[in-house]
Amino acid sequence: MTKTIVDQEVAIVTGAGQGLGLAITEKFLLEGKRVVFIDVNERLLNEVKASDQLRKYDSSKAMFLTVDVSDVYSIKQSVGVIHENWGRIDILVNNAGVRKETVIEEVTEDEWNHVLSVNLGGTFFYSQAVLKIMKQQKKGRIINVSSFGGQAGPLTSGAHYCASKAGQLVLTKVFARSLAAQGITVNAVAPAAIETPEMEKMDQVVLDKMKMNIPVNRFGKAEEVANMVSYLASDAAGYITGSTFDINGGLLMR
Repeated sequence: MTKTIVDQEVAIVTGAGQGLGLAITEKFLLEGKRVVFIDVNERLLNEVKASDQLRKYDSSKAMFLTVDVSDVYSIKQSVGVIHENWGRIDILVNNAGVRKETVIEEVTEDEWNHVLSVNLGGTFFYSQAVLKIMKQQKKGRIINVSSFGGQAGPLTSGAHYCASKAGQLVLTKVFARSLAAQGITVNAVAPAAIETPEMEKMDQVVLDKMKMNIPVNRFGKAEEVANMVSYLASDAAGYITGSTFDINGGLLMR
């Protein structure tokens, strides 16, 4: 039975201009969801909007909003626009983030605050902003994209990045416990060494050494992360909440 437009789920994906976020949005579009592409970089969003990749899908199912997730007002405004236009919000994927490799001795107060406000503040305040709508629907899915760095410390990332990603894992549990009885599940994925544009910025010697330490002897693909996020956003995952799913090729085994 074909769903009408008002029955089609609405998914918000932050940091959707490239990498993991873009892979997740494509997976959701493939499944017939309406998808909101959120990114602070308007140029990236425009490139995605004009890409051959996106032309494969119904353009009426894609919305593009330029949002700085470190700005709470901007977050609230975007949620209002989405709800006003599409009438529901079913899924939120907190993927937007900044990664820095600055050594401990050189991290400035401004850099610390910026990383934490985007990675951790964005996760908290975007989740907070969609709660009223999800509670009214008595159903929702929130998936936080954390990192191996938030579990085991850095492969290459700085202390502020790792701290923000560890914070996401705790927020996942806090939100999950608070919202479980209202039909809203909250889970996290913790990728490591995934082939994305971010990896292209890294030193090849570092990458080669990293690959040697991965038991499956390869880097992960963005599509593999997207598949896990898709599952956690589905009805099939209704009994899963407060959990973190490792996607790291065996780099960390728990």
